[in-house]
Amino acid sequence: MGIFEFIYFLGYSAKKHYSLRRQKRLPHKVISIGNITAGGTGKTPAVIAIAEEAKKRGFYPVILTRGYKGKAKGPCFVQDAGYKIHDTGLKTGTSGIVNRESCIMYGDEPVLMSEILKDVPIVKCADRYAGGMFAIENLKSEIVFILDDGFQHWKLFRNKNILLIDAENPFDNRRLLPVGLLREPLKEIERADIIVLTKTGDIRRAMIEDIVGEIKSYNSKAPLFLSMHKPSGFVKLSGETKPLEWAKEGLFSFFAFCGIGSPESFRKTVLSTGCSLKGLKKYSDHYTYKQEDIEDIIKEAKTNNADWIVTTEKDMVRLRGMRLPENLVALAIRFAIDEKFYAEVFRC
Repeated sequence: MGIFEFIYFLGYSAKKHYSLRRQKRLPHKVISIGNITAGGTGKTPAVIAIAEEAKKRGFYPVILTRGYKGKAKGPCFVQDAGYKIHDTGLKTGTSGIVNRESCIMYGDEPVLMSEILKDVPIVKCADRYAGGMFAIENLKSEIVFILDDGFQHWKLFRNKNILLIDAENPFDNRRLLPVGLLREPLKEIERADIIVLTKTGDIRRAMIEDIVGEIKSYNSKAPLFLSMHKPSGFVKLSGETKPLEWAKEGLFSFFAFCGIGSPESFRKTVLSTGCSLKGLKKYSDHYTYKQEDIEDIIKEAKTNNADWIVTTEKDMVRLRGMRLPENLVALAIRFAIDEKFYAEVFRC
């Protein structure tokens, strides 16, 4: 273990010890979804899918999120085109701002979740216990909390600990941050109650078996499920949706860009639609776009003779309020997994 990795480990250990000693418990069930590596496992589609399933089963889901990079302070409801919490007179982090500033206030992932989950409250707060109590004070009592990115949020007790592991790059170089991508040592996989291997669609069976074998060496008790992140269609700026077949017709070519943790995964997903992809421009995860970036993207798309520009749903919400080309679309992605997974999730 190198010096920087060791320094990270000392900080990690101290924070974990401190948080566990002061762990608090909400008076409702908490389902945590997280990962052991930094970014790229596909948490947001999984959180959305679990919230939707909770509604189908008669629960009242509330998502607790830190809202990475969001500037809103204290517990507040995410205000966006979806859950119009300001109409109820409750506290929001802004005064009804529903454009690009929403991402600045709350972070891109909470805003995206708000758009898709039209009637699911999303509470932004670094202290998820405080966020949960805020929700209880303002909403219905029959709540099931979904803790977004919660595997390392030891301050809050959870009834189910779901761990997502990216099949395309499960453990990177098996080194801790900042040398590798691991947020904590691999032995911490033992804390998971349910394990999901994500993005398994293009992974060879033998490789999946190797990954599963290594996971089981750390945790042989937790049920393990395979999942895929499937494209479900294209969304234009107008809100009009196009089916996947639209890209397969061969009438158009596409140029892609994204600012996410796993850009190569996005490339594979775009290609899986059967479209003609002319190139991919990569930005850092959670990148804050400027108008000059959009102009650069347009130029590169034209240079590559692309008819359409495609990006992720998460990137699209960060582009609001900017001058955007009419040929821009977002590729919608949905979490696909065996129904038995949800039976395990809600068995608590």
